Amino acid sequence: MVYSDVNIPRIDILIHPDSLLLIYEYPESDHEYPATFVFDNGTIRDTADNVGFRLRGNTSRWAAKKSFKVSFNTFIPGRKYYGIEKMNLNGEHNDPSVIRSKLCWDLLRELGVPAPRSNHVEVYINDSFYGLYINVEHIDEEFVLSRFGNNDGNLYKCLWPADLNYLGTNPNLYKFEENGRRAYELKTNESLDDYSDLTHFIDVLNNTPINEFPCEIEKVFNVFDYLKIMASDVSTANWDGYIFNKNNFYLYHNTASGQFEYIPYDLDNTFGIDWFGIDWSTRDVYSWEQSQENRPLFERILQVQRYRDIYSYYLNIFSDSLANPASFFPQIEDIRDKIYPSVANDPYYPQDYGYSTTDFLNSYTQSLGAHVPVGLEPYISQRRQATLNQIVINDISPVINYFNHTPAITNQEIWMRAYAMDDRSLAEVILELSGDVNPIQEVPMLDDGLHHDFEAGDGIFGASAGVFTSEAQIGVNIRCTDDMGNISYLYCEPRNILVGSPVIPELFINEFMASNATTIADEYGEFDDWVEIYNAGTEPVWLGNLFLTDNLENPDKWQFPDYTLAPDSYLLIWADDQPEQGPFHATYKLDKDGEQIGIFGPEEMGYPVIDSLSYGIQETDISYGRYPNAAMNWQTFNYPTPGYSNTSGLGLFEYPKDQQLMFYPNPASGDNIRLFQNSDIRIYDYSGRLVSWRNKTDKVEIGNLTPGMYIIIDEYGRNGKLIVY
Repeated sequence: MVYSDVNIPRIDILIHPDSLLLIYEYPESDHEYPATFVFDNGTIRDTADNVGFRLRGNTSRWAAKKSFKVSFNTFIPGRKYYGIEKMNLNGEHNDPSVIRSKLCWDLLRELGVPAPRSNHVEVYINDSFYGLYINVEHIDEEFVLSRFGNNDGNLYKCLWPADLNYLGTNPNLYKFEENGRRAYELKTNESLDDYSDLTHFIDVLNNTPINEFPCEIEKVFNVFDYLKIMASDVSTANWDGYIFNKNNFYLYHNTASGQFEYIPYDLDNTFGIDWFGIDWSTRDVYSWEQSQENRPLFERILQVQRYRDIYSYYLNIFSDSLANPASFFPQIEDIRDKIYPSVANDPYYPQDYGYSTTDFLNSYTQSLGAHVPVGLEPYISQRRQATLNQIVINDISPVINYFNHTPAITNQEIWMRAYAMDDRSLAEVILELSGDVNPIQEVPMLDDGLHHDFEAGDGIFGASAGVFTSEAQIGVNIRCTDDMGNISYLYCEPRNILVGSPVIPELFINEFMASNATTIADEYGEFDDWVEIYNAGTEPVWLGNLFLTDNLENPDKWQFPDYTLAPDSYLLIWADDQPEQGPFHATYKLDKDGEQIGIFGPEEMGYPVIDSLSYGIQETDISYGRYPNAAMNWQTFNYPTPGYSNTSGLGLFEYPKDQQLMFYPNPASGDNIRLFQNSDIRIYDYSGRLVSWRNKTDKVEIGNLTPGMYIIIDEYGRNGKLIVY
């Protein structure tokens, strides 16, 4: 719904005028101010109070038409809106057509790239129209979870000068800063700050001999998806990305595959937008990088003939099919006509470059001069023709990607699947099993919708590796042959998979609330019952074959989604009987008057009990949980901690105002705060980490606190929220 293209939704931001004034007075600040968010698409109207609101972007911060970020979880931890924690509202001030980045995102998604969703929206602030914007999905842990099924890996935001050149074996060398921020900025697992995975990837990328390069790079990088992105970047002239400008991309270390995934970012400088005097429509597709600088990810990949041929294949697909003027131009013109009234009324559209509505219409078919030397449609036609003239098309060998399997557990059938494609047609896809399989087996993999391969004809092939009655080590590979006799293997050497006895994971029902009126809202803004699951073990736990129930006689009442819970981590399940709202919404509600909760193991193991309890009458906004985490002792919590340690003291339920800790200023940006009470205090960040304290003095220094939200707790248990900017 948030990214629907059926119409142009209206987004309202209601914010204190003083806060809005500060946002514009300090454009480089990332401080988030509280605001109310209203979304209205003509069918659904939602309101979310207390969202975070700030500027976003780089050069756009100084533009008249600025870009904004909305954060739903800044002031209410864990809150999401239709599954997203943050929303990017991009002003697109450089693009007179207000369409280029939207076209790029849509084309990438058509290529099967895990790219952000987007749509056009109208933005109002305090009832004043701020113009037509493009709403682009934020790239964060929620994004990678939705695309790759996990979010416990390192996610790096890579900005100029992130060229991926080798600097040495010391991971700290890749933490260098440019313009006050890291070129490779870690956005997850920040407390660990471990860059060893990125260091290893860059080492393999730069230093592997070219004859060994394919086998080694495919262990650490999803090459085949990146070949699609290369083709898209070159076709759309995304000069502000990695290949030309060593800028604007993310790298995510996918813990399921062990590979880094490349995620494109910030695609407004495309389709002929130019600041260099370069004719992007005719630039050589095989020499697209800056000639004076090294771009190992682009250059080394093109040194491998197989990769070069697949890249050429995707360039041809992009040019001859996806961006074919016969079908593509009518799509573009439909969008143009839909957004024209919004552009005509946009008060900020003319302010940066003096564009008029006539310029808007002309920009689709002709040059506007300056940084728009060519119209959108002429660029597409010229780039398409130049690409078709430049590319060398060779027959490609099959591409195999996205391998995964069900848990390798004794006495349980193990299903394996992978994606396979070719420029012609596939003659066969074979699962090769070796190791403790005797004799070596070759199992046909099928794409018929009946072999754990999802839908028939979708390019996903599945097969059973059988049932192992004892622990074993099996070697796995996949062999694809096309109708021309070209053969490809998934791995250079078989990958070993251990089949082991099932281990009961150390999962606990750690805290729950059976009557939630004001404590914490779900991503739809609803205050529903919730259950917190805690992984007390030292290993990640895949939850996809486990169950959560409110009736111990019915263990498989609700199955967990395909999700891996990291060690010492928490997962919040909404017991709201609204499974249509997302994968973490169960098919039942909790009974305030008392019932049962249980976690049960897989069906093939006979639904063993992992953890369970029976509880009595519950009070509204009072949670019941283990103290400490995973302990036998249960107690009520006046200040619940959904998603956090039960010993952190970070209750989300605030004290009555006459009992609260009183301090000022708030928000604070100086080097101290003053309290009205003379007591010991402790300051925690929202991960539960103690970051500062004061022992019965008038002031506490906060100069060393980074911007963000903190909890202050005094010796009497009174607490309050502090914003630092």
